[in-house]
Amino acid sequence: METIAPPHTEATKCAAAHFAAHCPSRILFDQIADKWSMMVLTVLDPGPLRFNAVKRQLEGVTQKSLTQCLRRLERNGLISRRVIPVSPVAVEYEITPLGRTLLQPFKALHAWTLQNITEVEQARRTFDERAG
Repeated sequence: METIAPPHTEATKCAAAHFAAHCPSRILFDQIADKWSMMVLTVLDPGPLRFNAVKRQLEGVTQKSLTQCLRRLERNGLISRRVIPVSPVAVEYEITPLGRTLLQPFKALHAWTLQNITEVEQARRTFDERAG
């Protein structure tokens, strides 16, 4: 009896290549693992917010960086954008069900940072002392 091998999809090719430059998962990883994306999704967790409300909660983000981040998240299906027909026109962002699936890993990563910050800061001091 002849065994038929499954077709090689882009995902299986990427899994074999481990972070190959052409792998779509590498591009997606880059787009969701940046600091603003993680923070935006966390800020939107409780419910929809307008642009300026998101911006106020993210100290240090520029309007340009936030706009680019929101567009990437929307393009990847992680948030939705809704235009509110008021004067002036307002825009509201909401996390999608797909975006919600990232919250648990993000919260675990945040918990890890809180749990290990003292050790990391000590490692930084040790490194800086050796380098300086």
